[in-house]
Amino acid sequence: MTVHEARIGRYYEDFVVGDVYQHPLGRTISEADNTWFTLLTMNTNQNHFNAHFAARAPVGKIIVNSGLSVAIVLGLSVIDVSQTAMMNLGWDEIRLTHPVFVGDTLYAESIVVDKRESKSRPYAGIVTCRTRGLNQDGDEVMSWRRAVMVYRRDAPHDKGYFPRAKTGPMEA
Repeated sequence: MTVHEARIGRYYEDFVVGDVYQHPLGRTISEADNTWFTLLTMNTNQNHFNAHFAARAPVGKIIVNSGLSVAIVLGLSVIDVSQTAMMNLGWDEIRLTHPVFVGDTLYAESIVVDKRESKSRPYAGIVTCRTRGLNQDGDEVMSWRRAVMVYRRDAPHDKGYFPRAKTGPMEA
């Protein structure tokens, strides 16, 4: 029997400059998602939650809160870019290039633009990607550059965290 340790994501050694990751999941934004996020973040711009008010604006309908849109596209990229990250180091060049509306489905893809070993942490490296979010029609709705510090394959920090069952190993 082989036991496969819990693991998702890529380690520093797995990243190659120029590689593109089309992240596997999409996420449709509901009205509830947008309203809750807007209320939780204390955003009082009525274009995000008041349909009557938003109907008078140039786009004529509610626009999804850009903080939510960015958070979703970022989340979609985690499985490939930062699942093994120990920390985000920064975002640059954030651009919101197309409005996002309730009912839109967001997708994300990233290209590795740089990587280097960490000078202060021998068990990690720094990977920089350009990520963009697309809607269901293929419109680019946002983009940015992000640097993350990810573990090397031999780093001990993300291994051995799964608990041992007090009743012993699973059996067939």
